Amino acid sequence: MKKISVIIPVFNEANGIEDCLLSLKPLQLSGHELIVVDGGSNDDTVALAKPFADRVIRSSRGRARQMNTGAALGSGDLYLFLHADTQFTKSAAQTLISVAEESTYVWGRFDVRLSGGHFLFRVIEAAMNLRSRMTGVCTGDQAIFVDREMFIRVGGYDDIGLMEDIALSKKLRRHMSPLCLHEKLITSSRRWESDGILRTVFRMWWLRLAYFLGSSPERLRRHYHYYEQR
Repeated sequence: MKKISVIIPVFNEANGIEDCLLSLKPLQLSGHELIVVDGGSNDDTVALAKPFADRVIRSSRGRARQMNTGAALGSGDLYLFLHADTQFTKSAAQTLISVAEESTYVWGRFDVRLSGGHFLFRVIEAAMNLRSRMTGVCTGDQAIFVDREMFIRVGGYDDIGLMEDIALSKKLRRHMSPLCLHEKLITSSRRWESDGILRTVFRMWWLRLAYFLGSSPERLRRHYHYYEQR
């Protein structure tokens, strides 16, 4: 049986880390491992994660850095990189186990469904999933999975402050198009709800366009966190 390492980068995720880890229990009970990589949380994230994760480790802050740290310590044949505000499902766990046993596909992602009930969220999630299928670019919200050997071969995540998921997708799709699973994972819509739906959509599209046009990820990260902290 091929083993899956689920790697969850966290920073101050006390409100949701238990639910995230509990949703992964079917994978854990099937012999797969859960690794939480904390980037210096100053809330109860670490204490809450310890009873449910196989390993809780600390790393310097930065999602790409945290995920690379977790991957370096993972013992799985397949890595699943999961955000702490995303809920897995039992059927998704079975699908991923089946994918892990397949040698045809070496990387991919799930479809995403936003947790909010506003009709605009249905439009946003449909656009996210369609765009990903058309471009072969996957985002962290969609729970990227990748074969260990391929992850090492492309050098893992680039150590950049933002857009690390897009950068990884571009490296991986040179070798193979992603497997875009129709299985939906529920991810939090808190970002859109707190900052405004349309404002968040426009900001994220602006950030992606700026990255495509050559703006540095570090500059984009400062812009992103500036608006997060307002």
